[in-house]
Amino acid sequence: MTRHVAVIDIGKTNAKVALVDLADMREVALRRMANAPVADGPYPHHDVELLWSFILDSLTGINRKQRIEAISITTHGATGVLVDAAGELSLPVLDYEFTGPDALAQDYDAIRPAFAETGTPRLPVGLNLGAQLFWQQRNFPAEFAKAAAMLMYPQYWALRLTGVAANEVTSLGCHTDLWNPWKADFSSLVDKMGWRRLMTPVRPAKDQLGPILPELATRTGLDPQTPVFCGLHDSNASLLPHLLSDTPPFSVVSTGTWVVSMAVGGNTIALDAARDTLVNVNALGDPVPSARFMGGREFSLLTEGHSEDWTEADVATVLSGKTSLLPSTQQGSGPFPYHTAAWLNTDGINNGQRFAAISFYLALMTATCLDLIGANGSTIVEGPFARNRLFTRMLAAATARAVTASEAATGTSIGAALLASDHRPAQGKGERIEPPAGPVWANYVRAWRAAADTHS
Repeated sequence: MTRHVAVIDIGKTNAKVALVDLADMREVALRRMANAPVADGPYPHHDVELLWSFILDSLTGINRKQRIEAISITTHGATGVLVDAAGELSLPVLDYEFTGPDALAQDYDAIRPAFAETGTPRLPVGLNLGAQLFWQQRNFPAEFAKAAAMLMYPQYWALRLTGVAANEVTSLGCHTDLWNPWKADFSSLVDKMGWRRLMTPVRPAKDQLGPILPELATRTGLDPQTPVFCGLHDSNASLLPHLLSDTPPFSVVSTGTWVVSMAVGGNTIALDAARDTLVNVNALGDPVPSARFMGGREFSLLTEGHSEDWTEADVATVLSGKTSLLPSTQQGSGPFPYHTAAWLNTDGINNGQRFAAISFYLALMTATCLDLIGANGSTIVEGPFARNRLFTRMLAAATARAVTASEAATGTSIGAALLASDHRPAQGKGERIEPPAGPVWANYVRAWRAAADTHS
């Protein structure tokens, strides 16, 4: 049985290589680096060569201390890579926060498929991968014409590791406009634009694409037969352990740069494309109602330079005085995409109270996302926000359902590692938080919701 799996985890803010011990479902080694786009060249893009050096150095260092038995991959979404017949970049890997695609928004809107076909809402900048490809083809026709394949981001790294080109549904089905989740095939846009020729075979996330290339085995010291698995989108990696172990209905909130809420077995509800709801496709190939907002980015901006210490007295003061932050500090996405952020009842607040109000804001935004996708049953929080007790307590209050704060340092790494195993994980481990007793929490929730709905 495979036990030690190295997971390459490329997030929008940080890149990591984690060694996961599948025997007890935990990370036993972790290498990390900041991941920021570079501004040189034709447009802001990802520094894939710097990331590649980091990946190889991390695999080498980890393997010296504990033999790596397999490699899996997970990355952020909204990112595709155009490569030529030799596997080299045809164009730099575009940063989805680049505003360039907005210049062609009117033309793109005229040809993109309807929400009913793809489950993809229309999003700004490059958050719809189809808009990125449309913009690249218009602005760099010669380079685009040389592309032999378009790979989703996890599978680009798999190509570099194995030489095998593939694609996979969790990344294709994540607000790209390129995938029809109901037919499990590429959308009408792909054929309309003549892009089907670029689409490599779609393989299951848990497919073993091959062993690492011989030169990489020499470079890293890994066994030449070390298998590399196809990989998947990061939020769906967080969801996978629960798909394998938990009984619906439940929802998973994956937190990082983005806070992505996914409902499994919830209430049937019409999704509102104008509020950043979408249909994800999970690692088993099934559609999953989802919603998200840029909560990790908001947290970083709101807390920068401020203390994160707080007391129960601070919490009581915020709840009773209804000190609150209204959406949205990051506009253009999320359940209130065009609302302007505003603070209420802030006279005399200290740093602890400010931090509590920020945590409550993020929890209430998450609860709104869960409402929009018909979530039911318990909620599992993965990633950094699972360690924020103010967030999990308010989320339990706002949903009136139990919240489990996952113990895993990075839920994405655990989920991605499971691709290399037939092991079914134990039901989600972590602290279970029940909705707080007493009216003060419920009153705060009602006041925030009323203010958020009327504020713009």
